[in-house]
Amino acid sequence: MLRTSADRSTLHPKLRPQGSGRNAICAPVLAFSRGTELGKRQKEGVAGLLSFSERLLLSCLQRTRYSGLGVRAEPIMRAPTVSEAPEIFETLIPARLDRLPWSRFHWMLVVALGITWILDGLEVTLMGAISAVLQSPRALHFTAAQIGSISSAYLAGAVTGALLFGHLTDRFGRRKFFFVSLSIYLLGVALTAFSWSLASFATFRFVTGAGIGGEYSAINSAIDELIPARFRGRVDLIVNGSYWLGAAAGSLSTFFILDPRIFSIDLGWRLGFAIGAVIGTVVLALRRFIPESPRWLLTHGMRDEAEATVRNIEAEAVRESGQQLREPALEDTLRICPRREFGLATVLKPLVTTYRTRSILGLSLMVAQAFLYNAIFFTYALVLTRYYAVPADVTGLYLLPFAIGNFLGPLALGTLFDTIGRRQMIAGTFGLSAMLLIANGWMFAHGILSGTGQAALWTALFFFASPAASSAYLTVSEIFPLEMRAMAIAIFYSAGTAAGGIAAPWVFGELIDSGSRAELWYGYLFTAALMLGAALVEATIGVGAEKMSLEKVAEPLSSAIP
Repeated sequence: MLRTSADRSTLHPKLRPQGSGRNAICAPVLAFSRGTELGKRQKEGVAGLLSFSERLLLSCLQRTRYSGLGVRAEPIMRAPTVSEAPEIFETLIPARLDRLPWSRFHWMLVVALGITWILDGLEVTLMGAISAVLQSPRALHFTAAQIGSISSAYLAGAVTGALLFGHLTDRFGRRKFFFVSLSIYLLGVALTAFSWSLASFATFRFVTGAGIGGEYSAINSAIDELIPARFRGRVDLIVNGSYWLGAAAGSLSTFFILDPRIFSIDLGWRLGFAIGAVIGTVVLALRRFIPESPRWLLTHGMRDEAEATVRNIEAEAVRESGQQLREPALEDTLRICPRREFGLATVLKPLVTTYRTRSILGLSLMVAQAFLYNAIFFTYALVLTRYYAVPADVTGLYLLPFAIGNFLGPLALGTLFDTIGRRQMIAGTFGLSAMLLIANGWMFAHGILSGTGQAALWTALFFFASPAASSAYLTVSEIFPLEMRAMAIAIFYSAGTAAGGIAAPWVFGELIDSGSRAELWYGYLFTAALMLGAALVEATIGVGAEKMSLEKVAEPLSSAIP
């Protein structure tokens, strides 16, 4: 159907603004309607905003408009009226969030969102420690292969959850899904305590993995968008590094819950999972006080909600400090043409076009750190027992200093990622980790180390490797636009999990089974080469995002043309 001039006001609401004046006209529509070369280049951008029926209507309108029988045709290449274009508005909300002083709100945010990694570290360490117990005829009597399949189910759940909830988090909001993902994770952990067969155990581990995969996307997105820019690097590293506090706690807990003098062999491991679920339920209650990301609200057209959220955070900061906040700089003003829906194509296409170089960067960092961690962590006990004759029942003691070193690294070095800079520190920690791994591997191959010496070198290595690994998550969470942030985290997390969680343990398991120190040394050399390669990629194409607003690091897809 062709519209007459009297029908202009009946165009679809997506073509009409909520505001008034020339600034209310969304830039892509305005550029298109001017009939200029810029307008022609913007046609595809407009099409991306509209449904099929709306694009068909625009196609008809581009050609001609008739006002009825006997009336001449009128070309319509004209600037749209206020009643035809989507709203465009200016905001300082991101700048207001970034200029906030550290306050109780930020502490609450870190505790309520970050404690998940502690629970995950505790639960994963516990799962590794009970592997031998689960093979007992007095427990579930699993075989080694069946325990391996359970680990695979957990990894499959993590990848599935990351990809599914990554997309949903970008589309429907951060807050909704850091409740959903944690609830699913806690459900899986609690049900694991009541497993009665291989099928039930593997199913519940899949559910647990799906929850933790969703947490990676929702939590990293929310923390990056709510923490002021000058603190973002260190906070992100410490939160991700807190996984190792849980690992240390899990290592210590096994001396009690797996002691047959305290609990029966089929009860202790169940209590370990149940206690983790109870602790997580308390964390779920804490999250009720965490608001939706104002940045996400802005890009989805919810200005009033975003303004109310920021005003509440500002008021709390003023009460705590007793001082008025400085006004944000006007040059930090952001112009937004909001969109409430972002299809998968809209989100994924920039990864291989506009942000292709950054995608290569993110993939390099995530794969290298995942391969290193899974190669060492999941073969830690095997190396100690096979090559150093360490008794299997005390390998948990050797894990304790390893876990402590992994946490102290981000804690000690995190600030430098915000002061010296991302590129220098990321490249430096990846490179130094690779060199320490080469030295460690050479001494191992030549039989120079004892079990204690091996553990000490691993602890020193991961003091630097831990902030390197956490910086990979930091990188992929801040170098892509807000509308695709959670999905980008999910994609690169899944790629790293596939490379590290699946390939690395299998490769190093085969090398250890060979009984050859030389072959395992070659495996260490390959892993070091991956880390050195990632360091080189970072040094070459890394993004200096320290102290920068997320919107300056990567302009939102909803940004309007000035």
